[in-house]
Amino acid sequence: MANTPQAKKRIRRNANRATVNHARISRIRTFIKQVEAAIADGKKDEAAEALKKAQPELARGVARGVVHKNTASRKMSRLSKRVAALG
Repeated sequence: MANTPQAKKRIRRNANRATVNHARISRIRTFIKQVEAAIADGKKDEAAEALKKAQPELARGVARGVVHKNTASRKMSRLSKRVAALG
């Protein structure tokens, strides 16, 4: 249990950050799902457009520290590969 005022504040701050970070991760997942849905439907133009929107979201997640840079890079690479294969 937190005893000092600093520790109590840290608990409050961490809870707020967790909420914000969860929202960011959820937003990134939504963009990725849009790309995957377009790929599943076989719509290359839609998939390419969705990928264009997903890439900055993943990059923003890396910049904010909610996603590891290698994870984001791997996801972008795999999605790009799948979109290119639709041709």
